[in-house]
Order: sequence, then C-alpha cells, then structure tokens
Amino acid sequence: MKFAERVRRVAPSAIRDLLRHGADPEIISFGGGYPDPALFPMAELRGIYAELLAGDPVVLQYCPSDGLPALRAQVATRLRRDGIDRTADDVLIIQGAQQGLDLAAKLVLDPGDAVVTENPTFLGALIAFNPFEPVYAPVRTDADGMDTDDLERVLAATPRARLLYTVPDFQNPTGVTMSLPRRRRLIELADEYDLLVVEDTPYRALRYDGAHLPTLKSLDAGGRVVHLGSFSKILAPGMRLGWAVADGEVLEKLALLKLAADTQSSTLNMAATSSYLDRYDIDAHIATMCRSYRDKRDLLLTTLRETFPETVEYTTPDGGLFTWLTFPASFDTTAFMRDVALPDARVAYVPGATFFPTTPEHNHARLNFSGLTEERITQGVIRLSKYLPR
Repeated sequence: MKFAERVRRVAPSAIRDLLRHGADPEIISFGGGYPDPALFPMAELRGIYAELLAGDPVVLQYCPSDGLPALRAQVATRLRRDGIDRTADDVLIIQGAQQGLDLAAKLVLDPGDAVVTENPTFLGALIAFNPFEPVYAPVRTDADGMDTDDLERVLAATPRARLLYTVPDFQNPTGVTMSLPRRRRLIELADEYDLLVVEDTPYRALRYDGAHLPTLKSLDAGGRVVHLGSFSKILAPGMRLGWAVADGEVLEKLALLKLAADTQSSTLNMAATSSYLDRYDIDAHIATMCRSYRDKRDLLLTTLRETFPETVEYTTPDGGLFTWLTFPASFDTTAFMRDVALPDARVAYVPGATFFPTTPEHNHARLNFSGLTEERITQGVIRLSKYLPR
C-alpha cells in the first residue's frame, strides 16, 4: 500500500523501543512524564462519575464541539486569576494540550515552513509537528529559557518561520523557566516577524519555589499567542482534557480543525471535570501535589549530589516534573542506557539526544521524579551511580 509522504515523518522512536523495558517492575524508570497516581483524587472522581451516570443521559450525548459551556467558563475564570483576561468564548476544550499542538501546526504550516523551538525541546511537540513536513530552527536555551538574542539571529536567517513553540514554565525536558525580560522580548520579535506563538503550559500550576511569571498570552497585544493548558498534570491525564485560548480568527479556525478531527472531547469527562471544579478546591489539591513533588525533587537532587560524579551537571527546576542531566561531552547516554543502565543497573531514563530537533547532543538525559516513590528515586540514583565512570 502506498502511504502519504507525511507518514514517513512519523517514524518509530528508538527511545520508545528502549523504554519498553521500563514496564519491567524490576526496572526503576525515570523515563515517563507521569504525575503521581497516588495523588489522583480517586474518591471524589469516583463519586462524581457515579452520580453523573445515574442521572441525565445527556452526559453521554454529543455537545458543542468547542466544549461544555460550564467548563469553558470555569477555565476562563481560572485564567483571569492568572492574568489572562478572557471569557468562555475565548476557550476551546481539547484532548489534552497535545491536541493543541496538532491543531496549531495544521493552522499555519505548509511543507518546508519553519518551526522555531527551544533547543532542546519537547519530543511530543516534534512528533505532532513532523507530519506537516516542517524544517526546524532551534534556538539556544539556558537557565533563563529561550535566548532571545539567539532567537533574533535565528529569525533573521529563517524567512519561512511560521510558528514559534515554547514551554516557558519548567520546560520539558530541561525544567528551566523563561525569564520575564525574555518573555517580553519574545513577544516583540513574534510581532516583528509575524509568527504564531504556541505557549505550552502543562506544568505551570506546579510551581514549588519562587513567584509565578506572566504568561506569554497575558503579554500578547497582537493576538498571536495560542495558550495551551492541561488538566493532565493537575487532575488526571487519562481524562484527556486541556484547553486552548486564542483570539478571533485564530480561535475560530482552531475550533473548525478540532471539529474536523474528532467532533468534540468526551462529554462525560468534561462534565466530571466541571463538577470537580464546582465542588472541590482544586487549588488545595494542586498545593498538595506541589508539596509532594518538591520533596521528591529535593530528594532526587540531594541523592545526585551525594552519589554522582562531580562532572555531571543537573538543573534545579522551580516546578514541574523533570531535571536535565549533562554529562561530559564524550559520554553517550543512549549507548549507556542500552548497554549498562538497563541490563546491569536496571534503571531507565530518557536519553537527551531525542529532544534536539536538528543536531542531537548525546551527553544529556531527562529524569522524571514525580511518578516514582521516594524509595525508588533513591534506589534508582544509587544503582545508576555505581556504573558511571569516575
């Protein structure tokens, strides 16, 4: 059978094949980007779903393709508290923020157009963008996020730049947060070069240290930022609900693309989420998650400091789910995981090369700390450290 050319860009990942070993209970896996399932509000959701399914069958019916009005209004209220002055009419409910990446790419990319990203960037975004046959224009990233001086250089050299993708808060994979001056400069450059900016914020609510910085959307006077958020990290990922906030024609066309893709998100899951927001204090729930994740982050970093060679560097995220390890330049984390970490240490992580859109760097690794117990965090780091060259 002859497949469309775009399918060639959706290739299986060698990293995915390696991480299949993470299903082995004897392997301690730092590989997933999972929230802690022990923190899911199971009792509350169990009661909500039981009540919904015992009541009006409309919860199993079709609903407006842009989402239940009540949920859209609740999201808008939360966003206004975060500095994004929008109403329910500006909110599109989507299948997690991941769907927003697909819709934004469909909106603006033709084959050969350029996507500007942080370097490294979220692997899931590359997977979403690849079928649209873009080229990538990576921008240097440091402890303050995307380097806007380098962004200006990249944009001047990339005439077909159409979309800028960023995770400004606790970036995946590095865990770093974009500074306020860089956020402001990014918006200025996006206006100058007429870019659609996709602001992906699945971890934004999970801040443990420091003060929240303004979203890019709150700084967006020109209506060019698509703000993506998700309930996956603050409620439950299996419910597959997120939101997109955009202005005018951008939102209208995103909604049409959503309609074409899947008609709507689950009516039942939207109703359950709306009911949870109405009945329970999700901010208190998030605060509990943040306390747990802060403790896990601190334990991970302390154990790394005590056991790893001094030549290994790592980020100290102010929130989110990840830290980013940098080994000496000659160290290949993919080969080490395949040849040593999995078979001998019985530990998995995500090698960093897969997060670089154009030129892989092989001496990095992403560690997730949210999805493991504290005992397994400690055991995993100690196991791994015993096999590292000194």
